[in-house]
Amino acid sequence: MPREKIVHFGFQKIPEKEKTARVGRHFDIVARRYDVMNTLLSFGIHYAWKRKAVGLLELKVGDVVIDCCGGTGDLSILASRRVGPGGSVILYDINRMMIEAGRRKSSNAVARKEIAYVQGDAERISFKSGIFDAAMVGFGVRNLTHMEKGLQEIHRVVKRGGRFVCLEFSRPIHPLFRLLYDFYSFYIMPSAGFLLTGSRQAYTYLPESIRMFPSPRKLAALLGKTGFREVTYQTLSNGIAVVHRGIKV
Repeated sequence: MPREKIVHFGFQKIPEKEKTARVGRHFDIVARRYDVMNTLLSFGIHYAWKRKAVGLLELKVGDVVIDCCGGTGDLSILASRRVGPGGSVILYDINRMMIEAGRRKSSNAVARKEIAYVQGDAERISFKSGIFDAAMVGFGVRNLTHMEKGLQEIHRVVKRGGRFVCLEFSRPIHPLFRLLYDFYSFYIMPSAGFLLTGSRQAYTYLPESIRMFPSPRKLAALLGKTGFREVTYQTLSNGIAVVHRGIKV
């Protein structure tokens, strides 16, 4: 009998077939408070990171954009403002509760109505090849069971000459700041998560999944392997986050 494939869910090793469901339960728990927690735990810095990522897409009026693993829609809102009424933004996410949490928010209500919401798996994107001018993913690819497969799918649906940005957490560059950040991530975050969402585990998974994520250099190499060219990356806030950019040629 073939051995069952094992993958990581944070630091835990679990059967491959269980990861999608585990990630789904995680986001079901945090969906209602997701944006509040992001703002509190990042002290609001995540908004600047997202503006930087969308800016790197160099969107034009009329562009068609897909926001993979789009969650509650922060990146989609920023993109929608740039492409204007003649363009379109598709928010694509597997988790219905995250989509609905974003759609129901009163902030940016007009922009949210301009976004098209599609529930689907980023490893099997339900769109034809080469139809998007740009694609983006923010804090999502580390949750995929097969990250390379998800990146291949994103590459497939982007037009030749289309741009792609990937915004993700990373690890601080300065050693002392890294120690402080680790303490904050592994002790303060889970406690805050328990107080605000009732789940310590949900915010234990977050720092663990960040530690298991490839380094910026390795992710750049993976994007090149996937087919993206002119791959570059910038570290943000001393390396807490990193944004990669590539072009499909």
